Amino acid sequence: MDANFYLENFQKIANQLNKNIFSERNIEISVGIYVDSVFLKLYKKSWSSNPEAALTANSRIFFSIWVNDATLKKQQIMYNIHALKLRNLKGYSIQSRKFAESFRHSFKEFEHNWPNVSTNHGPLTLMEGFLKMDSTNFQDEILKIANNFLEIEHLIDETLNQFK
Repeated sequence: MDANFYLENFQKIANQLNKNIFSERNIEISVGIYVDSVFLKLYKKSWSSNPEAALTANSRIFFSIWVNDATLKKQQIMYNIHALKLRNLKGYSIQSRKFAESFRHSFKEFEHNWPNVSTNHGPLTLMEGFLKMDSTNFQDEILKIANNFLEIEHLIDETLNQFK
């Protein structure tokens, strides 16, 4: 995988996101490399046990779009929402399985907008899906799925509120 190529393209996608809308909703945007994957992540500092290091905090929720050698061999771009170690979020009393069940129940009405999505995972992965890799317009597809997140980000806040 040409990591620089994907980093450059993911950054171009991030630059096309409407910063005003994301900022109004307190959603941070990050592009980078984790292990062997290039990612674009969307998250709120309030979804983290350490708002100053929300991207790497021990306990956090984030939406991620990524590629790596394995996904590219399958001609796929992956996406998911991770909920890591939620029992450590201050101000909440969260059991991961109950949180995942509640989120997934609310997510059902939005599922049809998410290609190849599945909620049949453990509690750390609230949902996961993939886009078919089309080398001519993969930027547009990623941009669309990133913007799709705006339609469901409130579900995370609403689910967290159930566990205050």
